[in-house]
Amino acid sequence: QVQLVESGGGLVQAGGSLTLSCAASGRTVTSRAMGWFRQVAGNERVFVAAISGRTAYADSVKGRFTISRDNAKNTVSLQMNSLKPEDTAVYYCAAGRYYSSVSNLPTNYAYWGQGTQVTVSS
Repeated sequence: QVQLVESGGGLVQAGGSLTLSCAASGRTVTSRAMGWFRQVAGNERVFVAAISGRTAYADSVKGRFTISRDNAKNTVSLQMNSLKPEDTAVYYCAAGRYYSSVSNLPTNYAYWGQGTQVTVSS
């Protein structure tokens, strides 16, 4: 089992920045793809970014968000710059199975955190 805990969400003005962190415990996430998804109430969960041997980003966040991982600390971060009101959502960290590759499909991730709220005001 892998437990994931997100932190770093909050309220920020448009154009500002936030860094989300995801701390993993239990089994290592070193050999797993890690992803960030977001969800607005009433809508489906959508892909934001993922990292394994490479990184992948949703078109809507390319050039503004950066995903990174620290294998020694078993953490994954999402640096979010130039935030827009449409980035407002609950952000979820996800871990894939062993030796998984980056994927934009929620069904390819086995473990999920509880989520952290990001609100961007205009």
